[in-house]
Amino acid sequence: MASPTDIFKLFFHHDMRLDKLAKRNANRTKEEVEATLADFMKPDPTYSKFYLTGTDLANERFGLNTLTHYQQVLSALEQAFDSVSYFTAKQKYNSLNEAIPALELGEVVVLAKSDTIDFDVSTIHIDTNSNVGHFKSELKEALEQELIVVYKEQAKDGFDLHIFSKKNIYRDMFFPLQELVPDAFRFFSINGKKFRSERHFYFETWALHKPPHGFEEVFPESVL
Repeated sequence: MASPTDIFKLFFHHDMRLDKLAKRNANRTKEEVEATLADFMKPDPTYSKFYLTGTDLANERFGLNTLTHYQQVLSALEQAFDSVSYFTAKQKYNSLNEAIPALELGEVVVLAKSDTIDFDVSTIHIDTNSNVGHFKSELKEALEQELIVVYKEQAKDGFDLHIFSKKNIYRDMFFPLQELVPDAFRFFSINGKKFRSERHFYFETWALHKPPHGFEEVFPESVL
């Protein structure tokens, strides 16, 4: 059993406009601008993003992999993303528990329902001088192909996972992760629209007894 001071946090943002990931008009070709105008009256496609992180409060360590049972988080995600293949820039894997350790910080694994993909995963890798926002068009291309994109991102004491999906996969992830409560950790589901500052990001260090509005603790009996 994990320490009661292990904290798992899932930040979520829903219904984000996919066209916000497109190039600005100044960087578009004439054909791309005309296509944008042609699509103006169509329903706005959206995407969701999720940030998974953890805190070992007993030892003041921050990062998803500081949790005693972080590998169970990966297994829960595998359950949520049933019947997919996992592609890195170098090869295909059968599980997140295989793929994530093989990634360097800033690298990506994409999840697909098919056995092959027509996408260069390396085009959305980030480094210390870039972030996800620098590769909006490439990320948009991946999401339009119905790929789920998982970044392995730097945390204070390890790494976190940053997930992007055209489909809202919150419910798919919620129930397998909820099954880890309370034995593995305390689980907080956090509306990204309520997240305002770094202080909020580390709320467990100062307001665990009374989390900010929109920071909801998940219990075995919690329902959506």
